[in-house]
Amino acid sequence: MSIPGDRQRDADRTRAEILDVAMAEFARSGYAGARVDEIADLTSTTKRMIYYYFGGKEQLYIAALEKAYAEVRAVEKTVDVDHLDPVEAIRTLAQLTFDHHDAHRDFIALVAIENVHRAEHIRKSEALANLGAPVLDLISRILAAGHASGDFTTEADAIDVHMMISSFCFFRVANQHTFGALFGRDMTAPEHRERLRTMVGEMVVAYLKGAGV
Repeated sequence: MSIPGDRQRDADRTRAEILDVAMAEFARSGYAGARVDEIADLTSTTKRMIYYYFGGKEQLYIAALEKAYAEVRAVEKTVDVDHLDPVEAIRTLAQLTFDHHDAHRDFIALVAIENVHRAEHIRKSEALANLGAPVLDLISRILAAGHASGDFTTEADAIDVHMMISSFCFFRVANQHTFGALFGRDMTAPEHRERLRTMVGEMVVAYLKGAGV
């Protein structure tokens, strides 16, 4: 006999499976190109069940965006600011961002797709409305500690630094095909990984230390 707890766990597993498949399909085909029928075919559920859990295609897409952004925010929370010096903390954040973007190519694709839509769907999400606040608070704490210790001399706010880190990590994955076609180098190839991972950390540290300013 099924009990309520079992049913809830089954529902949670089904919802999670749908969301994982939906993220991959939206990343592959875009919002317009992805079909709920195909997502249902790839899961152990039905189109009707998808609508039951999420309400519709747009709501499913927004849920996929929410999950994608929540995952990267969870990674950022692992930076132990209280036990790292400011230089190591900002370097760690940059390299963790690099690692996440490298391992989660669907996240990059979803963000690129949502930019095509001018963030139309993100603006409809209450969950995403303040999801940027934790990382900005984290960076602000690192910057404040760095200025107090004398390690950082450049005046930069948290949004500037976040953009600096994100742009490097995002570009490497999002633009790998066009960059490769133009310059003959696959930026995501294994032989370049550690050099570029080190580069993003040292680039941010050097800037905050005032190199070239």
